[in-house]
Amino acid sequence: MNPLSKLAKSLGKQQWFADMGKRLVPADLAVQKRTGGRISLLRAAGLPYLVLTATGRKSGQPRSVPLLYAPHGDEFVVVGSNWGQRHHPAWSANLLANPDATVQARGREIRVRARLVTGDERERLWRGVITDTWPAYDEYAKRAADRDIRVFVLSRTE
Repeated sequence: MNPLSKLAKSLGKQQWFADMGKRLVPADLAVQKRTGGRISLLRAAGLPYLVLTATGRKSGQPRSVPLLYAPHGDEFVVVGSNWGQRHHPAWSANLLANPDATVQARGREIRVRARLVTGDERERLWRGVITDTWPAYDEYAKRAADRDIRVFVLSRTE
């Protein structure tokens, strides 16, 4: 495991880390756009990441966000933790309104369809895939209190 990845996973549970992460996401996205995805904070930390582009449910415009993902076979599992905030991230509502999206991952643009997972399937993914990738998701779930964090499986449509 990359030493930076190990450090990030260790620090990820800290509130200050989540607060800092929220502020760094827009900067990271701007750097990725300018460098064609060659430079990213998530990449530097050795974590699996993608840039999700979904259609804004209100604007109808493309909206992009860098996200960690958990690899699951040929699919991508993304988590709407919103760093443990009490509200869902906008991108998750966009996927509920229009599940067709694209991801940029590993230097490729891939068309995907999002599927919200619930119940037993969500639990299996949470315990067997998601928290293995980013252990801090358990802490974010505690902070989110009264909301169930949305989990999506992104399947290739190509």
